[in-house]
Amino acid sequence: MDPAPARRSQATRDAILAAARERFAADGYERATIRAIARDAGIDPSMVMRYYGNKEGLFAAASVIDLRLPDLGAVPCEEIGTVLVTHFLDRWEEDEVMTATLRVGATNEAGAERTRAIFREQLGPVAAAVCPDPAQAAVRAGLTASQMLGMALARYVLRLPPVAEMPREEVVAWLAPTVQRYLTAARP
Repeated sequence: MDPAPARRSQATRDAILAAARERFAADGYERATIRAIARDAGIDPSMVMRYYGNKEGLFAAASVIDLRLPDLGAVPCEEIGTVLVTHFLDRWEEDEVMTATLRVGATNEAGAERTRAIFREQLGPVAAAVCPDPAQAAVRAGLTASQMLGMALARYVLRLPPVAEMPREEVVAWLAPTVQRYLTAARP
């Protein structure tokens, strides 16, 4: 069998996803259209529908995010906040899909659910592994997410001048103690 159709199919999917990520990041979920995404990918809109069904399906595929969270089990307890904040800053700075997902999540329910799922499925287990009371893991993951998402919104989406201009080391110095407390301190 000729492998060329499979390669073309994957290349088309890749082009659609790349165009969708850029369009969702630039326009947000509501204003991004299948036609504009198809035009950006250099294909017919029917191909987008063929592969992804609808805009929600396309957004779900385009916003697959692996936070690649570090194994905090090997990290000294008192350094967990610093390691996690540094990791999140690295991820936000290298992956525009995270910024696009945050933008869409702020204005669209499908995007909000996608963001909730990412943090629930990926940050939840990390919190459970390090917090003193695993029954509090969901609360602690949520509090941690509030800090990380708030910083990402201020620094990378809204680009608030004082926060966007802060050196990374200063951001870490401010946020790490709070994240540390959320994850490892005794329950208040």
